[in-house]
Amino acid sequence: MNSHPNDPLHGYSLETIVTRLAEDYGWDGLSDRIRIRYFATDPSIKSTLTFLRKTPWARKKVEILFIETLEKQQRG
Repeated sequence: MNSHPNDPLHGYSLETIVTRLAEDYGWDGLSDRIRIRYFATDPSIKSTLTFLRKTPWARKKVEILFIETLEKQQRG
């Protein structure tokens, strides 16, 4: 039985989420979509993970964008 049937993020690590979003949109695209200044100032996967782990509101915005992106891809 699936213990997380309503969690669309189940099975995705934060690193996977950030990597896929960076590949799909690029850092400039992430900065435009999420409006976090951090993405516009020399970001990297490692530093972004550190920032998001310390900043719950920013992490939530990234997770929401990832879920929306997954839903768009599933719809085709």
